[in-house]
Amino acid sequence: MEDFRWTYLQLCKEGGVEPQESVVAQLQESRAAHSSRLDLSGHSLSTDTCSVLARAFQKDAVFTEVSLSDCMLTEEGTKMLLAGLFHNTSVKCLDLKGNNLRSTGAEVLGKLLGCNKTLHRLVLEWNALGVWEESFSLFCDGLASNNTLTHLDLRNNQINHHGASELALALRRNSTLQELDLRWNNIGLLGGRSLLEALQKNKSVIQLELAGNNIPSDILKALEQSTGHNSEREFTLRESRNKTHVLSREIQSLKEEKGRQFLSLMETIDRQREEMGRSTKSTSAQIGQLQQALNERKSAINSLTAKLQMTEAALALSEQKGQSMGEVLCRMKAEKEEQKDQQSRLRKKQEEESSLREGKLHREIQNLMETNGQLRSKVEELECRCKSQQQQIFELKQELTNSTAELKMRLTKAEDRLESEKRRSKQALEDMETLRHKEVENVSRHLEESERALQERIFKLEAQRIQLEEELGKTKAAIVTERTQAEEELGKVRTQMRLEEQERVSSLEERLRSLRASMQQLQMHCSQQKQSISELQAKSSHQSVETDGLRRRIEELQQDLSGKEQEKVAEVSRVRVELLEQIGQLEADRTAQEGLKAKISALEREMKVLTNNHRDVLLDKESEKSSLLEKLRLKEVEIQRMKEDEAQRASYLQSAILSYVQGSPLGHYSSPNK
Repeated sequence: MEDFRWTYLQLCKEGGVEPQESVVAQLQESRAAHSSRLDLSGHSLSTDTCSVLARAFQKDAVFTEVSLSDCMLTEEGTKMLLAGLFHNTSVKCLDLKGNNLRSTGAEVLGKLLGCNKTLHRLVLEWNALGVWEESFSLFCDGLASNNTLTHLDLRNNQINHHGASELALALRRNSTLQELDLRWNNIGLLGGRSLLEALQKNKSVIQLELAGNNIPSDILKALEQSTGHNSEREFTLRESRNKTHVLSREIQSLKEEKGRQFLSLMETIDRQREEMGRSTKSTSAQIGQLQQALNERKSAINSLTAKLQMTEAALALSEQKGQSMGEVLCRMKAEKEEQKDQQSRLRKKQEEESSLREGKLHREIQNLMETNGQLRSKVEELECRCKSQQQQIFELKQELTNSTAELKMRLTKAEDRLESEKRRSKQALEDMETLRHKEVENVSRHLEESERALQERIFKLEAQRIQLEEELGKTKAAIVTERTQAEEELGKVRTQMRLEEQERVSSLEERLRSLRASMQQLQMHCSQQKQSISELQAKSSHQSVETDGLRRRIEELQQDLSGKEQEKVAEVSRVRVELLEQIGQLEADRTAQEGLKAKISALEREMKVLTNNHRDVLLDKESEKSSLLEKLRLKEVEIQRMKEDEAQRASYLQSAILSYVQGSPLGHYSSPNK
């Protein structure tokens, strides 16, 4: 703290600037409190003090949080201050609330975000960064290239839909920003849509505040869902990282323990080898003495073995003859059994064919009986129909006679009526001619007005239909992008989890293989020792049978060997117990792996639930689409119905005019002339 205060005063002296008392007092307070926060909020800073502070910030390594809210900064002052923070490596939080930053401020902030690599939080509330679109686009370019900022506050900055689209482009390229506050701006529908499209590609934004921006509720819900998906993804990634860290530690500890156990086993094995070497030296000396006596008796034993081999050869020949005779008997028995089986199969086939023929005959007889009954019923029905038709013909003849009589009566009455109507029409023709001209004029006027109204309504309905089709196309594109992004995320998460599982399983399998190889080596060594011991026992037993004088020495050696064998068995059992303990530990590791697999399966289930939710959302969108199509269809039906009604009205009017003209005296006069 003292270093920053001293540098500030020194730079003021060098630049010929009077140090500002409020700044010096604030530096004194921060020094007394031993805090790493510099709070200059509410103090109006001149351009000279801003230039001095910028030079001090270039050399500063103490303050991690700087608050410059409501400092009435000018454009030059903000430019100098922010230029001093370009290459600062200690400030992590910067507050510039209520300084009325405009075009130059936005440009310098963009450069700051592009150069600075330590700033994590930036507060720009109550400024005017969104008024100039070009400068705000430069600010967004800096945000896109930044890799450290996690929190950005842009409340009340007069950001419109153009600024929101620039922010959306920046969010597509940025991968570190987690919290973004855009409350009380003028983003609107178009800005909300552009932000929604950007969040479909950005996976780092967890919290997004958009209150007071005139954005529809459905877009706000979609934005909340996308941020929720990002937060869930971030949470799962953190959990997986923590679990992998814990598992790596446990695996490292297990490696160390197993290395220690392996070293201890190797030491015990070396000791056993030394003891076995000593015992083998003592026994080899005794065995050399015994072999000298055995070589003398081998000659007698060899003659006996030759006689035994001759007798064994004769026995083998007799056994081969007996085996050949037995094979011939077995072949005869097998041939007899095959002949019996063939005869039984032929009998069964004949019985089955006879049963099938009988069944077919029964079925054909039943079908013929059924067809005869059907034909009889049809004949009876035809006879009934003939009788009913004859009765109907008789009744029709009676009705024809009655109808001819009635028609004749009606003709006479109609002629009387026609004469009376002709008289009346001659009197009414004179009155109808005057009225006809007036009605024709009124009808023509009414037709023209109705045609104009119908044309205007048709144009309006066509415009509505075009708007609905555009909205449908946009919703379809958004749904397709959401589906593809969700599937890509699922595929990436699954591949990562599978690769991690495969690596862990392969490492554990390699450890098991190494331990099994060591086990097999130990077992081979033990088996070799046992074989050598069994050979020695066989030699000693032969010598005990053949030599009576050497029995005492062999018994003593056997006792010594049995004691050594017991010791070796005890050592081998102890080694087996240790190996079984290691195997138990490996099985415990395997159970832990199974638990991890269960957790992974649970995560996959959660991912499946998320995919089901996405599918439900897609189904809802498709239902909305179908409802809109149904509305369009109903409107088209209404338009068609209106056209048909107007056509019917026109036909009615035309028929009325024709009837009126035909009923006039001109029509009567023209008809007899024709």
